[in-house]
Amino acid sequence: MNWRVSIGSILIAILTSTQAFPEPASQPQTAIQDDSRPAVDVELVIAVDVSYSVELDDLAAQREGYAKAFVSQEFLRALRAGPVGRIALTYFEWSSTKDQEIIVHWRQIDGPESAEAVATEIMKAPLRRGSRTSISSAIKFAVPLFGQNPYRGSRRIIDISGDGPNNNGDPVATARDTALQQGIVITGLPVMINATPAGQPDINHIDHIDWYYEDCVIGGPGSFVVPVTDRENFKQAIRTKLALEVAGRTPDRRTAPSAGKEPRVLCTIGEKLWQQRWGTNSAASNNPVSNSSVNSSPAKNSPVNKDDALLDRKMKSICRGC
Repeated sequence: MNWRVSIGSILIAILTSTQAFPEPASQPQTAIQDDSRPAVDVELVIAVDVSYSVELDDLAAQREGYAKAFVSQEFLRALRAGPVGRIALTYFEWSSTKDQEIIVHWRQIDGPESAEAVATEIMKAPLRRGSRTSISSAIKFAVPLFGQNPYRGSRRIIDISGDGPNNNGDPVATARDTALQQGIVITGLPVMINATPAGQPDINHIDHIDWYYEDCVIGGPGSFVVPVTDRENFKQAIRTKLALEVAGRTPDRRTAPSAGKEPRVLCTIGEKLWQQRWGTNSAASNNPVSNSSVNSSPAKNSPVNKDDALLDRKMKSICRGC
């Protein structure tokens, strides 16, 4: 069941009472019984979009938002309320199919000191940007990270942010479904700050990116999105989302469930817009008229062809984001 939250009401609820939320949905157990790794409440992989479509000011706000969220009272209160009282965290940034960079690799957070250390590590890393937007590759990169975790949790979550649709790599719904089959939950932070220009196609942003995330990106028991609708609530949205994930809670506001229904936004809309804009088939995109039931996908390790490389260079020089 997918959920969407009102940031202000959820933040107040976290501050006042843990009873504001229903009990968390049952989660698949990920650790085997004889696993000797130290226990944590949740294994959390945070995947942050740094493609060119994200403005520099927003990149900085995003970084600062995560750093401040880890040391916030909302987050620390949710951390202490867990059965174990600690989590394991990985934080990485992504853009295209081959562009993922780990900033923090599996660190335990068990209180203010370890939270401050993670926040400092995130803020010390230089800001970076990359071309194209491959949500599917970010998910595929995140999944095997759980196998490298020296800690074991009863919940595994990929927290993924982004401001545009997948336009590079495998179909996003295919990557999502593969992760869900392994018992991993995916939550989303769709960034809706940059409006789609009127009267012209925009290959980087679409209307209702929140619907796209709800129907094509997130999934699993207790999955939800927290949309960022303006720059002023960017950091608050991140705090709210992390506190919910750590607490294992889900909000009580429902959105239209995607299960068994056609997506409200075409799951391959990004690939379609890319092909329409440049009049070519990218090496890493699929049939634009397909939806989340696409069965075929390109070879996972196929090299980028000359046309795609040329488009990347062209996009970097003339396009605000890609």
